[in-house]
Amino acid sequence: MNSTLQLMREHRSVRSYQDKPIPTEVLDAVLDAAWKSPTSINGQQVSLVVVQDLERRRKIAEIAGGQPWIAQAPVFVAIVPDFYKTRIGVEKAGDEQVIHNSVEAFAVGAVDAGIALGNIMTAARSAGLSVVPIGGIRRDPQAMVELLELPELTFPLVGVVLGYADQDSTIKPRLPRASFVHRERYQAAALPAMIAQYDAAIMDYWQTIQRADGQPWSVNTAQYYRQVYFPQVAPVARKQGFGFDQ
Repeated sequence: MNSTLQLMREHRSVRSYQDKPIPTEVLDAVLDAAWKSPTSINGQQVSLVVVQDLERRRKIAEIAGGQPWIAQAPVFVAIVPDFYKTRIGVEKAGDEQVIHNSVEAFAVGAVDAGIALGNIMTAARSAGLSVVPIGGIRRDPQAMVELLELPELTFPLVGVVLGYADQDSTIKPRLPRASFVHRERYQAAALPAMIAQYDAAIMDYWQTIQRADGQPWSVNTAQYYRQVYFPQVAPVARKQGFGFDQ
């Protein structure tokens, strides 16, 4: 197994950071890994907003529901699906952009943002940095739009914290591999047993790291997925100019 594969197998989200700055050349190299990411039709419908100002990071920590590591670490990167940029290109070609009025646009933007996020995290960890992805900015996306001064047809989908770990994290166990890698067709019948197995395994993990509030995976997932836990996503996306007509 090469070093890149080993690095990716050992991913962990770190939530304790030093205030040590990231050298400019290191940060630029990490950002370039996302810049060079593949995108659908080479549309390049993703932009990054890099936030290093402490007060702005503190504000993002509040917007995300009180996540202090956003303010602790020296860099926060917002990953933004960007159909404002593509519209400028479409209009330059003498045409009218309509893709943003479809669910397909949001899907394309989310996929390409996810690819960029993955590249940032792998590149950052290969450079000795630690990371934690932040979906909590969707808790109040309008506040993020205003803070980052995002134009129409963009959306603050996800972010990532970059910095040097103060206290490292452990690697959580995963659901059995067979629940993730399906051969030839989706293997539904085995899932209940594998979920029960994982609920027991993660409870053992919580006990090992002395997390008294740790819950089975099924219970924790239910607490989120029994509701729409970020209900402002759709109304703010529509306010930003996205439609879901097709």
